[in-house]
Amino acid sequence: MTSPQTGVSSRPLPLVGVKVLDISQVMAGPYTCMLLADMGADVVKIEPPGSGDQTRGAMGFKMKGPDSMGFLNMNRNKRSITINLKSDAGKKILFELVKDADILVENYRPGVMKKLGVSYEVLSKINPRLVYASISGFGQSGPWADRPGFDLMAQAMSGVMAMTGHGDGRPVKAGVPVADIGCALFATYGILSAYIGAKNTGQGQYIDASLFDSALAFSIWDTAEYWGTGKPPVALGTANRMSAPYQAVKAKNEYFVMGATNNKLWQKLCEILGRDDLLNDARCKTISDRLANREYIITELENSFAAKDADAWIDELLAKGIPAGPILDYPRAFASEHGQHRKMKMEIDHPIEGKVPNIGFAVKMQGTPQQVRRHPPLLGEHTHEVLQEAGFSADQIKAFEQAGAFSVEQ
Repeated sequence: MTSPQTGVSSRPLPLVGVKVLDISQVMAGPYTCMLLADMGADVVKIEPPGSGDQTRGAMGFKMKGPDSMGFLNMNRNKRSITINLKSDAGKKILFELVKDADILVENYRPGVMKKLGVSYEVLSKINPRLVYASISGFGQSGPWADRPGFDLMAQAMSGVMAMTGHGDGRPVKAGVPVADIGCALFATYGILSAYIGAKNTGQGQYIDASLFDSALAFSIWDTAEYWGTGKPPVALGTANRMSAPYQAVKAKNEYFVMGATNNKLWQKLCEILGRDDLLNDARCKTISDRLANREYIITELENSFAAKDADAWIDELLAKGIPAGPILDYPRAFASEHGQHRKMKMEIDHPIEGKVPNIGFAVKMQGTPQQVRRHPPLLGEHTHEVLQEAGFSADQIKAFEQAGAFSVEQ
């Protein structure tokens, strides 16, 4: 049961008791592990001593403390420990932590974990039920596997960038990191599937997730057109290759988006605009006709939409059941009545920053609502705590320290 006052359920979160080792940096790996943490998993973020996750020092503006706003938005509900995995002492600590871990996520370049001596082949012998996920730009195999892989490269080399923009020759990437976040989502899906399998069989497995594969997996309509026609599709701006009109259009004051995606909606649109000429135009009769003559139709529609401001058209179209909406920037999206109702901005208490804004939970769990249980961790904040939980004594921790387990230099 969920308390209406606090929004906290008396039921445990779905992943309570699941132990995750997060040996990842920047975006795809940390985001994957944050999703698991939000669902109740105990996520221990294992970071290099000194600098930690590269994202801690990213972005071009300063916070009160050393961590960037980007880091603070991808690492809530985790604990942080620092281990030098290049040291024998550091590896000994990891081997001990792996014994009762359920999941390990890493996103180093292929081959690095093997070189460090902490590959799946090594760790699965310590814990056969371990689910070990490797996230990389292009996967663990193939001719591009050794290339450095970031969202920009994945968008470019997967075809996504070719589908973005207006097809005028100048490349444009998607405004948000679709390859990074997409890979995080697919990795989470694979991890949880493998975890359920391990619960049933006692046998974990290795997961190979890549930004390239994930970006390609998003390209349903575009590849369908390519395979269906034999011709590479072209970028369409805000338009859609399955329906027209379905895109941004210019009103008197600004652009807005609308879609008359079937014959019934097209008829309603023409009636609202008083455009019987379009309704009877042979170029606009069927969906196929409208797709073939998209540019002509949009020009004609914008001639009519120029009579009123965008908000007036949005209200009128919605009243008639035609999908439409404004084009909002982030301040307006978060401040909108709907954005506030959906709690898409929340604040987290932080020991240095005070109140830290975070993007809200994208999925609402009614039975076990997600909670912010921990602030984004300071670098190494929980090293001693986690090691003590793993059974190491104070003397052992001191010996590890002397042996270079927590040192920047090996």
